Amino acid sequence: MTTRRTAAWIAGVLAIVYIAFLGAIFVVMRQPPQRFGRIMRHIPTPILIVVPVERMWNVARGGNLNIGDPAPDFALPRSDKSGDVRLSALRGKPVVLVFGSYT
Repeated sequence: MTTRRTAAWIAGVLAIVYIAFLGAIFVVMRQPPQRFGRIMRHIPTPILIVVPVERMWNVARGGNLNIGDPAPDFALPRSDKSGDVRLSALRGKPVVLVFGSYT
């Protein structure tokens, strides 16, 4: 093999591995949050530098709600750990949702 053919072959293999890695990350992003966290904690952060995380996240977790649509029902643990609260249980009451990360 010539040097150019070898370099092209290596570049092709690296491209296939990269695309497979992106596909795997995309599949993981579509998992429920607890499973997503359990999987992603094993991925070293420097590896994610080569992943277009924001764009992939927006596609993987985008959903199909439009402005004015009712929020989907969900349950979250209460801050005092006394149980869960469901959004549907608050229907008709003013609700403020604040999204953030506490990690």
